[in-house]
Amino acid sequence: MAVNRTPILKRCRSLDLDPTFLGYDKKSKRNPQRSGRKISEYGLQLREKQKAKFIYGVLEKPFRNYYEKADQMRGQSGENLMVLLERRLDNVIFRLGFARTRREARQVVLHKFVLVNGKVVNVPSYQLKAGDTVEIKESAKNMQRFKDIAEIAGARLVPAWIDADKENWKGTISQLPARDMIDVPVDEMLIVELYSK
Repeated sequence: MAVNRTPILKRCRSLDLDPTFLGYDKKSKRNPQRSGRKISEYGLQLREKQKAKFIYGVLEKPFRNYYEKADQMRGQSGENLMVLLERRLDNVIFRLGFARTRREARQVVLHKFVLVNGKVVNVPSYQLKAGDTVEIKESAKNMQRFKDIAEIAGARLVPAWIDADKENWKGTISQLPARDMIDVPVDEMLIVELYSK
């Protein structure tokens, strides 16, 4: 499996991204070296695509597949793309506060700690639908790992499209997210422009 080993804060600096969107509370003490060169239109589009891929932890080929699927759906391709990325199981686990970062959420899913509608799902890219219930497996709730997560990520605000029951480590997708409910700092129209060339 392909893994990007670039340090998180270094990537955040290069993409001009606040690490809090990834679940990290660290800040880089270095100031990025700004060259006097102006970024081209293609450079801006590419940066937005890389930012979206980095935030959601998606590699190039799956990301392109998401775009093609979003393009075939009704409505605007950019908004559809963001909704598809937001509906990923690992992202929902992160949004519910059951993991500190999306990378940790991915690991929680892969280790079979997550039930979707009462069945174990270990695919981080699993697309959730409205009405789906996500919960942490009963045997995992008392693990030290989840107690640590509850201390740090428990206070995180849960988006309006998810009903959370943090006491029981459970959440329900009440509706599909609209673009204005997604607080990710990505200009999806630049991604659409990039792929429509």
